[in-house]
Amino acid sequence: MSFTIEQIAEEALALPSDARALLADRLVESLDPLEDVYIRQLWAAEARTRRDDVRSGAVTTIPGQNALERVRKSVAK
Repeated sequence: MSFTIEQIAEEALALPSDARALLADRLVESLDPLEDVYIRQLWAAEARTRRDDVRSGAVTTIPGQNALERVRKSVAK
């Protein structure tokens, strides 16, 4: 018996949250390791770009507490 991706997703979403988290971990671990390396390289490049933007003054930073307050306010709406 074969299932569609939609059927599998529907069944997975019906699981308790801890089981969904375990399933998500297992699925991520099953991804192609070469793709994972590529994604890590992309994130490292993005981090360097953001660091350089801060150092050059192209962007202005704000204290972490202020950032969290902004996020909480936007989520509460």
